[in-house]
Amino acid sequence: MGPLLLVLLYPLPCVLGLPFYNGFYYSNSPNGWNPGNGHGEGVFNGVKLVVETTEETLFSHRGANVTLPCRYHYEPALLSPRPVRVKWWKLSENGALEQDVLVAIGLRHRSFGDYRGRVRLRQDGEREVSLQIRDLRLEDSGRYRCEVIDGLEDESGLVELELRGVVFPYQHPWGRYQLNFLEAQRACAEQDAVVASFEQLFRAWEEGLDWCNAGWLQDASVQYPIARARQPCGGLGLAPGVRSYGPRSHRLHRYDAFCFAPALRGQVYYLEHPKKLTLAEAKEACQEDGAHIAKVGQLFAAWKFRGLDRCDAGWLADGSARYPVVRPRPNCGPLEPGVRSFGFPDPWSREYGVYCYRPR
Repeated sequence: MGPLLLVLLYPLPCVLGLPFYNGFYYSNSPNGWNPGNGHGEGVFNGVKLVVETTEETLFSHRGANVTLPCRYHYEPALLSPRPVRVKWWKLSENGALEQDVLVAIGLRHRSFGDYRGRVRLRQDGEREVSLQIRDLRLEDSGRYRCEVIDGLEDESGLVELELRGVVFPYQHPWGRYQLNFLEAQRACAEQDAVVASFEQLFRAWEEGLDWCNAGWLQDASVQYPIARARQPCGGLGLAPGVRSYGPRSHRLHRYDAFCFAPALRGQVYYLEHPKKLTLAEAKEACQEDGAHIAKVGQLFAAWKFRGLDRCDAGWLADGSARYPVVRPRPNCGPLEPGVRSFGFPDPWSREYGVYCYRPR
C-alpha cells in the first residue's frame, strides 16, 4: 500500500464522525486538500476525488430559474459507484454565518431556510450534483460552495451567481451621511433593492459610475467610485478607481449607501395627468391607474434596462423627485445619461408629476 495505510474495519452498526460507513478508513494526503475555487481535489488510497464547477460568473434575473453546475469524478476512474454526501451552502458576504442551502445523500435531500421548496439537486448526468434554484430572489445573489464528501475525504468548488441589476447611490432625506449600516440596509430594501456588493460597485464603476460621496457596501465597508479624478474626491494625484475607507462600525459610523436594484419584471411609466400633484395626490393617482407609485430602485432599473427616457420630474415613493434621461439633450439636465434628482421637495409642492409602477 506504500505510505498510505488501509485499515479494514469490522462490521459495525455505525462509525462515529463518518457521514457514510463503507468498510474502510482512508488516510489523508498532505497534498490532497484544496479550499476550492472552481476546482477541488483530494487523494485517498491512490484515488483522487475531483470536484469541478464553472469559473465564470453566472448571470440571471429576479424570478428566473438557474442551475449552478457541479460535477465530480475520480482519477483513475472507479468502475463501481460509491455513495457520497453532497452539500451546497452560500458563503457570507458581511461576516454573518454561512447559509446552508441543501444537503443530499442519494435520492434523499433536505433544503433550508428561504431556499426550502425552491431548490433541488440535478443529477441527470453521471456524478452530476448541480444545484437548481427557481424563482430567484434579490438575496440569492452571491457565492455558493458545492461540497462532495466520500468517507473521510471532502472536496469542493465555488460558483458565483449574480443577478442583473443597476447600482445607484442613495441618501437619507435629511442629507449626506445620515445612515449607519443597518439603516442603509433598510433604506435600500425600501427602494426595492439591496446594499450593493463590492463586485457590483466595481462593475458599475467600469461602466462609468462616478460618485464622490462614500457609501456602505454589503461587506460593511465604505467606498466610492471615481471615474474622473478631481480635487474634492481624493485629489488629482490619485488615478480613477474605487476609493475605500475600509470596514466601519455597523452602528456608530454614518455614510450614504450604494444600492443594487434588479432588472424589472413590471413597468415604470410617467403618469399623464392634467395637473401637477402633491406627494399624497401622486400616490393616489397611481392607485387610481391600477398601479403603485414607483420606488427609486424601480426607476433606475427602468432607465437602465428598459430605456425609460423622460424630461419631466416626478414624485417617487420615498418622497424624492427624479427623472430618467437616456438621450441627453438641451434643457434636460447635464449632457450625460442618468437619473436626475431634485432631492426631497416639500411634499405639499405641486411642481411635479409622478412615476408609477405596474407589476407584471
